[in-house]
Amino acid sequence: MDIPNFETKKERIDFIVANKSKIIASKKAQIKKADAVSFLVPVEKNTTAKALQVEDGIIKVRAIINTTNWIDSHEDLHVPGLWKKSLQENKNIMHLQEHKMQFDKIIADGEDLEAFTKNYTFKQLGIDIEGTTQALVFDSVVKQERAAYMYDQYRQQRVKNHSVGMQYVKLLLAVNDKDYPEYKEIWDSYYSQVANKERADDLGMFWVVKEAKVIEGSAVPIGSNTVTPTLEPEKSTQTYHNEPEKSTQKTNSIDYLKLTKHFKL
Repeated sequence: MDIPNFETKKERIDFIVANKSKIIASKKAQIKKADAVSFLVPVEKNTTAKALQVEDGIIKVRAIINTTNWIDSHEDLHVPGLWKKSLQENKNIMHLQEHKMQFDKIIADGEDLEAFTKNYTFKQLGIDIEGTTQALVFDSVVKQERAAYMYDQYRQQRVKNHSVGMQYVKLLLAVNDKDYPEYKEIWDSYYSQVANKERADDLGMFWVVKEAKVIEGSAVPIGSNTVTPTLEPEKSTQTYHNEPEKSTQKTNSIDYLKLTKHFKL
């Protein structure tokens, strides 16, 4: 549901409160992705670290897909713990190029992708602001033979933003208006953890996202949440291969007679 433009902040808040149920239903009915327009924040130098070269044609990157305690361009405040249930249940998460669910846009998945959460300070992510955030992190093995274009983009440190493809599960409305004590109480409960408070003050409201389903994470030119850089992952002794050599591929003989006993004719 689109929210119209209003002349005053008060008129806009009144409309959102009156249509809260419809707006939440609309949010839950769609997959949230990056906006074409986002709210940029000043980033310090050297926040995009060089990808870790593990073998010829294979690099490893740490993609910060999403961060909490930051009001994004969807007017959402993601809070710590929102991905916990989803990360436990969804084993088919993908690292994509620009939210395109196509075979040639898959950067990493399966054994080449580890998705988890990790706490950082905002300064560790290149933002000169106090406070901490829980990041949704993808440690991805990017192979040139599979994703040549994005392999080159990461290798040349050109990927500065990421975005999560997600579905809302639990939402709360926070409003800085004493006319709505129920929503003002939510505002008072969460305002202290908002890192970009000027954004909250300007809006006079925000949506608290307490739980969401992660479907994919994407490399994007500009994310809805711009506190989503590329970091160098921790070094690993693991060996990666584009394709096992024939001498190392194991094949098991099949007992076809035994196998046919499990089929009904």
